[in-house]
Amino acid sequence: MKFTIERAGLLKALGHVQSVVERRNTIPILSNVLISAERGGVALSATDLDMEIVDFAAAQVDTPGQITASAHTLYEIARKLPEGADVELRYSGEDPRLQVSAGRSRFNLPVLPAGDFPVMSSDGMSGRITVDVNELIRLIDKTRFAISNEETRYYLNGLYLHTVGEGAGAKLRAVATDGHRLALAEMPAPEGSSGLPGVIIPRKTVQEVRRLIEDAGETVELQVSASKVRLAFGRASLTSKVIDGSFPDYGRVIPKDNNRILTVDNAVFAAAVDRVATISAEKSRSVKLAIEPGRMTLTVRNMEAGQAVEELESEYDGEAFEIGFNARYLLDVAGQIQGEAAEFRFADPASPTLVLDASDPAVQYVLMPLRV
Repeated sequence: MKFTIERAGLLKALGHVQSVVERRNTIPILSNVLISAERGGVALSATDLDMEIVDFAAAQVDTPGQITASAHTLYEIARKLPEGADVELRYSGEDPRLQVSAGRSRFNLPVLPAGDFPVMSSDGMSGRITVDVNELIRLIDKTRFAISNEETRYYLNGLYLHTVGEGAGAKLRAVATDGHRLALAEMPAPEGSSGLPGVIIPRKTVQEVRRLIEDAGETVELQVSASKVRLAFGRASLTSKVIDGSFPDYGRVIPKDNNRILTVDNAVFAAAVDRVATISAEKSRSVKLAIEPGRMTLTVRNMEAGQAVEELESEYDGEAFEIGFNARYLLDVAGQIQGEAAEFRFADPASPTLVLDASDPAVQYVLMPLRV
């Protein structure tokens, strides 16, 4: 195998694939990137057995072939080479090392056989569905903060992507919850997505998709099966196993008739929550909201750090009441609201609260209250 590639193209492709590689691996081959040189370019592949990322880079290939070498080492070499350098990679059976050269720099890297590299199959995938990049970014950004970190309820450790409705009103919807809060965002269902199996995309995969999508064009191709999901971003693609489990019936916890409606300036509210939370207990981070017509009072009491109180103007004309929330959760939701105003819909101090963004009717947030 022998080919020459521009440093920028090599660095970009390695940057896309190497992040899936765990720093510490008990299986040596999983620390490597599979280099496949063919006429017209080079494919680079990396995997952790649950997810595989492949990227293709243009290169002048003199001798086609395949070999694997350390993903992180290759990435660091490419990153430190001079900008604009042409990089030559060469491997032959006579020397059991991968030779990397650029200008006066020479590197000899240990290799493992390409035949030992695990390749993820894409059997049973649905037809390709074209999704607008900005819409997919929106679905991810509006919901991923609510993905659970609790390993015991593994089926909550991902983003539930599925279609709802039929015909012209069909939606592609993303939902995440950790049992304490829920985030939902949807977009008009792309053509051909009706009947798509609902899948729970693991947290790590969601993070990698969000990173890769920055370099995508205007659209992403999505394919789904009962056990895998595949996204193609131009020349790069990501294939991942999905979480084998049933996502809970989230529709049951979304309030339908909360009739105590409060509207508040979102930026002012978030800043006030952040200030009073400074002295909150680290474990619960609870903040009490005392709500009455035209006014909201935020209170935090901590036996060791003292007390914080802040009063805000708000639009509310119902009966006065008090309710408590985790300050971190309030700030997470406030951080997703794009409009000037946040709308809170309450039922009572013990029931879930619905939070809406007046500027985006296709998102909903649910917060479970704390006892205060």
